Amino acid sequence: MKTIVLGAGIIGISTAWHLRERGHEVIVVDRQPGAALETSFANAGQISVSYCEPWANREAPLKALKWMLDKEAPLLFRPQLDWDQWRWGLKFLAQCNDAAFERNVQQLVALGAYSHRALKELVRSTGIEYHRLERGIAHFYADQKSFDDAGLAVELMRKHGVQRRLVTRDELLKIEPAFRAYGDRIVGGTYTSTDESGDARAFTQQLAERCAARGVQFLYGHDVLRLNKVGGAIESVAVRANQPGAEGQKDQILQGDAIVVACGSYSAPLLRNVGVDLPIYPGKGYSATFPILRPEDAPTVSALDDGRKIAISRLGDQLRVAGTIELGGFDMALDTPVAKARCHMLSRRIEEVFPGVCDTRTPEQGGDPQYWTGLRPATPTNIPFIGRTRLGKLWVNAGHGTLGWTHGAGSGLALAELIDGARPGMDFGFYGFDRAPKTTHMQPARA
Repeated sequence: MKTIVLGAGIIGISTAWHLRERGHEVIVVDRQPGAALETSFANAGQISVSYCEPWANREAPLKALKWMLDKEAPLLFRPQLDWDQWRWGLKFLAQCNDAAFERNVQQLVALGAYSHRALKELVRSTGIEYHRLERGIAHFYADQKSFDDAGLAVELMRKHGVQRRLVTRDELLKIEPAFRAYGDRIVGGTYTSTDESGDARAFTQQLAERCAARGVQFLYGHDVLRLNKVGGAIESVAVRANQPGAEGQKDQILQGDAIVVACGSYSAPLLRNVGVDLPIYPGKGYSATFPILRPEDAPTVSALDDGRKIAISRLGDQLRVAGTIELGGFDMALDTPVAKARCHMLSRRIEEVFPGVCDTRTPEQGGDPQYWTGLRPATPTNIPFIGRTRLGKLWVNAGHGTLGWTHGAGSGLALAELIDGARPGMDFGFYGFDRAPKTTHMQPARA
């Protein structure tokens, strides 16, 4: 069976790997010159099965309204003359209630647990190294009310099998002594030992190399022009080389038995052109990566900062801090006033929590902070679309929002199983399928 995968981020590469392991002939297409050069490039680095709460909750509408004039707000809605943005927003508001929140949490936890097992099996079988730290994730609070409310989240997550627990400030400082410089402002936290962290880009690029070694064909530096529809089915994909010297080359038509759209935020406009309308909208996120100056004082437990809604992970001799969501279209600029404010907030916050541990100086001060932005493919529920469309041969694996790294390995495995006619072993609402039974069991392919 020949399968074409559009997109070479963590979702696309994972899908390609698992398809190839099942004997498929696989072609991967991406406009970039290599794998993991867009949304998978510099994310927060967390495998956060236990911290997967949807953005939509009963408090979100009021908070979003309050944050609209704050350049550093965790969730910033920037209104555009864009019907897709407003339609997405209305669907998001419909999810801002307790019943929807718990329903969405159940699905996200199910996919997260399945994906974490798939990741562990994949790492065991391939030996990929990516600055992996299996030290858990600690969520710290500097506001008493927020910490008091955290107990409700802990109860909900434990209801769905997640071993997240409340910890006192003293317990938190024992778990991660690097918090001691900020400790007098911490009122408490939550901790899950089973979560982990690592470099998504390093993992994805090494997995892509292993895919190539096993016969997967890569068409890097190729734009996806269109899906060619004939009747009620997609017959082929038109692509075009975009690298220097390719001017004047003819479009290339790729045909396969299955075509997988895994283009992140760009999946929605591509699919919309053939009548598949999915509510996926780009959420612009930011990260900063700093060299570590004092390794002995740097954290090894990945962290969530409740006050700023940002994540912090150690990646070897660097510290990665990432977060915030900006809903304002396909804007990738880092030089606007809003973008600069959000990047500087990340630098400032690291100095507040871990003073002097990293080199957070600006270029003007002689530093070299690595700021980055990426478009997270967000759905109103935070639940991705994984499954088959109503058009023959056309499949989708997109909409993972901030959880692409957490859900990547499992999303690729699940779609490969679906394409092969199997049912993945989790209670999850796959796109184009009835809800999967809870009694099935995941059986990842072995390398």
